[in-house]
Amino acid sequence: MNTSTLTETKEAQDFMPINGTDYIELYVGNSKQAAHYYKTAFGFQSYAYAGLRTGLKDRESYVVIQDKIRLVLTTPLKSGTEIGKHIDKHGDGVKVVALWVEDATTAYNTAMERGAKSYMEPTLEKDNDGEVVRAGIYTYGETVHIFVERRNYNGTFLPGFIKWETPDYNPAPTGLKFVDHMVGNVGWNKMNHWVEFYENVMGFKNILSFDDNDISTEYTALMSKVMSNGNGRIKFPINEPAEGKKKSQVEEYLDFYEGEGVQHIAVATDDIIKTVRDLRSRGVEFLQVPSTYYDVVSDRVGEIDEDIAPLQELGILVDRDDEGYLLQIFTKPVEPRPTMFFEIIQRKGAQSFGKGNFKALFEAIEREQELRGTLH
Repeated sequence: MNTSTLTETKEAQDFMPINGTDYIELYVGNSKQAAHYYKTAFGFQSYAYAGLRTGLKDRESYVVIQDKIRLVLTTPLKSGTEIGKHIDKHGDGVKVVALWVEDATTAYNTAMERGAKSYMEPTLEKDNDGEVVRAGIYTYGETVHIFVERRNYNGTFLPGFIKWETPDYNPAPTGLKFVDHMVGNVGWNKMNHWVEFYENVMGFKNILSFDDNDISTEYTALMSKVMSNGNGRIKFPINEPAEGKKKSQVEEYLDFYEGEGVQHIAVATDDIIKTVRDLRSRGVEFLQVPSTYYDVVSDRVGEIDEDIAPLQELGILVDRDDEGYLLQIFTKPVEPRPTMFFEIIQRKGAQSFGKGNFKALFEAIEREQELRGTLH
């Protein structure tokens, strides 16, 4: 079979084309303060607003942006709301992973025909800048995917939002570019169920698998499978716990989040050393691996463009695969509960997820669990 035929076959199998991540919506206890945090600490910019000033009576949302990353931070304005119940149960966390598509109705109908559970039927939303169609389905836990069709829209964000400007306070960006991948934590023996969901309902492929031999330490373990859509722009690793002597980070997450949900958002940068220096100077806290990690890193990954000294100073990890290497670092949880965190990643050709760093990373997480009293 020649290359063009292979390409045609792959495109024919990709029955749900997705252009990329449209936005990520987090339900949070205080959207105004959360927006200030993401601006100050991570370098996001003020972008859009919806709330009392736009006629909403039940909730308020601030949208912040950095390059192609859009975070929507939403808080209820009264008690007894579904948003409030979500926050009460899970704490601050990701509710919506929105996917940019050419045709939201077709994406929704296809997903429903293939067994999805509906969250939001196709809805036409209009304002003076045009129209958007959105439709949604449930995935693991209470997390949802909303398909966003915005080909007939020229506004700031979505109908119902107004431009949000803060002329007196706009900290500079930190070099974050786009969402590289998003990781979901699911319950015991649920990983394969959700792998099949993404395969059957959305046409994703399982491109990498890790078992408890790959991701384990003396005490804890987990299993993971990476799901990717047809064009590779959307990657969703899915983790489940594995048996170990003590409680793993996935178990800790499931306990404190009180269910399945998004564990971390990996965001890409073109200069991880500069980005991490900037983030640290703004108060972002990162996991630290033992300094001995760097004693053997050159032997393990070979020659890289960066000097080891600044990587060691900042705690940045390195791993190599057949296509190149990557640099990565993980924040501590950004919420009071030990649930959601961020990964900063720079890819130098590598398409993998840092398998060679798993042990060092897990040991760093276990030290944090020990301090929290949850490693038992």
